[in-house]
Amino acid sequence: MTITNLRGKKTFITGAGSGIGRATALAAAREGAELYLTDIDEASLKDTVAAVGGAVASSKAFDVSDFDAVTAYATEVHEKVDSLDIVMNVAGVAAWGTIENLEHRHWKKMVDVNLMGPIHVMENFVPPMVKAGRGGHLVNVSSAAGLIPLPWHAAYSASKYGLRGASEVLRYDLKRHGIGVSLVVPGGVKTGLVDTVEIAGVDREDPRVKKLQRRFEQRAVSPEKVADAILTGIRKNRYLVYSSGDIRFGYWWARKFAPPYEFVMQKANDQFSKLLRPRS
Repeated sequence: MTITNLRGKKTFITGAGSGIGRATALAAAREGAELYLTDIDEASLKDTVAAVGGAVASSKAFDVSDFDAVTAYATEVHEKVDSLDIVMNVAGVAAWGTIENLEHRHWKKMVDVNLMGPIHVMENFVPPMVKAGRGGHLVNVSSAAGLIPLPWHAAYSASKYGLRGASEVLRYDLKRHGIGVSLVVPGGVKTGLVDTVEIAGVDREDPRVKKLQRRFEQRAVSPEKVADAILTGIRKNRYLVYSSGDIRFGYWWARKFAPPYEFVMQKANDQFSKLLRPRS
């Protein structure tokens, strides 16, 4: 059952305190959704709740990588309603670097938050949707790095490709229950993540790095644009949801013209490696 509008739809959004999650919460509220919100940062979550106003039915700060915390909140929600209509996994973190610079903590955090976090949410909230039999929609925010092997993104891509794989299977598994699945694959987005992402082995004060960051910011889209793409994806029951044409083109190019695509990816990787700190 395709959700043609969000009015009255019980909608859960993770990462709602900032960035794409906050923008999506505000956009969904404008369309009349009944919101259930979470973020790991309690202060930013409260700011979003205040901005959204009466559309918020429930909110609670917790870490989606903590299965027990997700389960406790799901239990709390399902004591009041039998199921939700829309579940959005937006929360995420990023760390980049080459294999010799990445530490175990980087790999673990990427998988714990970006992959296991959505899995914890899906485990707790999707089966009740199936049982309720009213259909609904699942949104998983992956990344361009879940489609394309961007330089230094091995740990991040491990989590985002994993989420893409789970989403693709669920797309078919859940269709018979009337539950649509959207995989959101944004490229650059103007969020606080741009300034806080940890890049192992790189000096963030290096003028060359700062120049690359400025170029990234110039091409990045706003969180509001991504939010609009997400809501359109729900209404049109789209599986792949793009927020910019360059990612759509890059993924098409990778599938249709593999040799030149692989050549360009290798050259990009080689150029990025020139920014690494000399190893002692």
